[in-house]
Amino acid sequence: MLAFALRRVVNAVLVLLALSVLVFSILQFVPGDPAVTVAGMGASEADIAAIRAQLGLDQPLYVQFLTWFWGILHGDWGVSIVSKEPVLPILMDRFAMTLLLATAGILFAAVVGIALGVNAALRANTGADLVLSVIALLGVSAPIFWIGLLLQLLFSIKLGLLPATGAGNLWHLVLPAIAIGGNSVGIIMRMTRSSLLEVLKQDFVRTARAKGLPRHTIVYKHALRNAFIPVLTVIGVQFAYLMGGAVLIETVFVWPGIGKLLADSVFRRDFPMVQGAILTIGFFFVLVNTLVDLAYSFVDPRIRLS
Repeated sequence: MLAFALRRVVNAVLVLLALSVLVFSILQFVPGDPAVTVAGMGASEADIAAIRAQLGLDQPLYVQFLTWFWGILHGDWGVSIVSKEPVLPILMDRFAMTLLLATAGILFAAVVGIALGVNAALRANTGADLVLSVIALLGVSAPIFWIGLLLQLLFSIKLGLLPATGAGNLWHLVLPAIAIGGNSVGIIMRMTRSSLLEVLKQDFVRTARAKGLPRHTIVYKHALRNAFIPVLTVIGVQFAYLMGGAVLIETVFVWPGIGKLLADSVFRRDFPMVQGAILTIGFFFVLVNTLVDLAYSFVDPRIRLS
């Protein structure tokens, strides 16, 4: 178990290092000069050159990267070009809001997806199974921003039941959580259905039926527990995906998370904030996937052996 965990940690570190290089490299080719943004309209070439020197933009790229990466390792993520404030505290505040949104979204998706998946498996090859499969397909296929706009139109504009934008209280969390978890409902449902159907065909289930155990005992006490292993993996991956895919939903619902911060920073050419936001999302994505791998190997020791 320890060797497996060490391999996963080493892999995670290598991925994060590659992500850091990729983020830094991509932003070097983005049109626009941060020094011009800082200097403002009408600045002279001398002023722009002085700002470039102050920001270290006149250094070779490898020197810029090493300086930036060393600061990242020591908690110095730079200063926002727009607000002139340190990047890291702003990122942590916004990250907490995105984490709240993603947690609510994955809880909604897991509860609804597992419930629908179990019902579809128990009614396999029936009309109810077909209807649930169509619902899952629609949920997976629909763009999350479109789901968000429909929810706003129905529950905020038409019915006036829930707030459409902002983050004033927990009621503001309901619609964006449903919207961001909409795609994951279908994915979790399909995985639960297929995994449970596979388990229900195994010998121990037939033995339990032969012994006369009630159906609900067989399904919920024995079969579902064994079927949950791949579902756990999907939930973990979807949770990480929700963190990375929060940009659209946070923009639609004006939710003050790291996704909206990233979108605003790209528009304003606030490169230190863009770099920090992408790295934060990437760090979390890699962390969640590593923890899922470790949890999966703990539940099923065959993963460690392979």
